[in-house]
Amino acid sequence: MDAPELVALLAGRRLAVLTGAGISTDSGIPDYRGPDSPPANPMTIRQFTTSLDYRRRYWARNHLGWRHMAQTQPNAGHRALAALERAGVVNGVITQNVDLLHTKAGSRSVINLHGTYATVVCLDCGHTMTRAALAEQLEAANPGFTERAEKVGGLAVAPDADAVVSDTDSFVFIDCPACGGMLKPDIVYFGESVVKPVVEQAYSLVEGAEALLIAGSSLTVFSGYRFVRHAAAHGIPVAIVNRGPTRGDDLATVKVDAGCSPLLTLLAEELAGSARSR
Repeated sequence: MDAPELVALLAGRRLAVLTGAGISTDSGIPDYRGPDSPPANPMTIRQFTTSLDYRRRYWARNHLGWRHMAQTQPNAGHRALAALERAGVVNGVITQNVDLLHTKAGSRSVINLHGTYATVVCLDCGHTMTRAALAEQLEAANPGFTERAEKVGGLAVAPDADAVVSDTDSFVFIDCPACGGMLKPDIVYFGESVVKPVVEQAYSLVEGAEALLIAGSSLTVFSGYRFVRHAAAHGIPVAIVNRGPTRGDDLATVKVDAGCSPLLTLLAEELAGSARSR
């Protein structure tokens, strides 16, 4: 894999990195919008909060999907970004993913733009609990559900820890143990906004960098695209590595149409080496 324009642009610069679902495909988590992705219709916040049936379906599918995500391991792309942070090249990662794979890979400065799958929050009182603790309660309320679902066949898991399973009508979900209110994974649903302090932290990370690298995001969703616009408005060069077109291609100084793992591995070798020689 050779990307001389990409290496030339980023060499000697401190980088902020924005990642999307495309960086996690090599870990077995499918993309929403990649060239080979199946059609996906993620649940909206309105559906979740206004429909008992939607909420039951979500928790049934998440009950299966979150375990798969919890067991998933980082790939070469995640490890390369962690190595670049250790080398002083990357000043932080803004990720649209909820899979925690950057943290598992050893990255320390990570802004989880859309939250993570591992925490659950009550929309009424703000009580939080781990997803693992909720899983024990859901298991007790739905004996045999996991085994029955797995007998039907392999589970297809989406980037938001949602698993495709059809028989959800009998699933019993749990309300908040503190107030009886509505529990929700602490992730940003479609139709929700990222909270302002997180957005400001991400803007600050971009402003403190000398280039912005996009890895594995189509930038279709504004929550990620805004940082490309912000970089461009501040004269900060933008490099994009993604399979297929992105919404930010017109603002990119360099665009490489490729998977993340080989390109980020190359960058780790080239940029970390040049950082050590400075």
